[in-house]
Amino acid sequence: MTRTERAATEAAAMDAYSEVVTRVADHLLPRVVQVRMGRRQSSGWRPTGSGSAVVFTPDGYLLTAAHVVADADSGTALFTDGAERRVEIVGRDPLSDLAVAKVDASRERLDAATLGDADRLRVGQLVVAVGSPLGLTGTVTAGVVSALGRSLAARAGAGTRVVENVIQTDAALNPGNSGGALADSSGEVVGINTAVAGIGLGLAIPIGAGTRRIVASLLHDGRVRRAWLGIAGARRPLPGRVSRRLGRPAGIGVEEVVPGSPAAAAGLRSGDLILDVDGQAVADAGDLQRLMLDEAIGRAVRLRILRVGEVVELRAVPGELAA
Repeated sequence: MTRTERAATEAAAMDAYSEVVTRVADHLLPRVVQVRMGRRQSSGWRPTGSGSAVVFTPDGYLLTAAHVVADADSGTALFTDGAERRVEIVGRDPLSDLAVAKVDASRERLDAATLGDADRLRVGQLVVAVGSPLGLTGTVTAGVVSALGRSLAARAGAGTRVVENVIQTDAALNPGNSGGALADSSGEVVGINTAVAGIGLGLAIPIGAGTRRIVASLLHDGRVRRAWLGIAGARRPLPGRVSRRLGRPAGIGVEEVVPGSPAAAAGLRSGDLILDVDGQAVADAGDLQRLMLDEAIGRAVRLRILRVGEVVELRAVPGELAA
């Protein structure tokens, strides 16, 4: 390939790249807003922070990061056309870092973004971030999916939860991008930007079945209910003979049992190794977390554990996790 041909090929590739980013930007900029949040007090309205949010329904519902609206009860949404609308919080879930808010759309339908499916993402895939970093409304950056399957610890009060399958991207994110959109090349929102982990390292909560379930709970109840056993544990390899018999390599090693918790009432002890819950194999905290849904609250579950080389069955009744 000659130098001229190589230059033409590189120019064509850049044009194609720019075309994708431009198309996604044109589509999403009217659908991602800057939010300025605050709280009403006797002395007046006190600002609590700012960030971004994604319009995901024509009647004005916004999806954002929970930490953007933390400690706030209302705010203002600024659209890229200069329009401002009052924001009211519908619900927030600090343990997934997701929140739903609403602006008034009674007089006109809003352009709404389409929520995609992060399960289809691949490492190296082009993604576009849209938000309001540093208070600059309507900012677009682009990059690639740097990694998938990352974990992000989220804490709310005494509760700690691992947000799984977080998207890592090198698209430039700065304070204020939180709550904004991470989109694929079709313009579908595949993530809600949540954190700046370092230079060239941004994280986004993936849009998927779990996210939709959380959003539905926030819309319906204003919160997300989760079951709680009351243990701290980590993945631990199974002894060779047990591993061969069960056909799997690991379980959850119980490192701590919270006094007075459902786990303590069931008789779980530090040093136990949880093999399965209601017949479903568990190998790490994420597996257990997926089973601790709202329908498990107050319902007895069967725990099969390995204790000093012997398989033991216990029954526990999960309580509700207080966020």
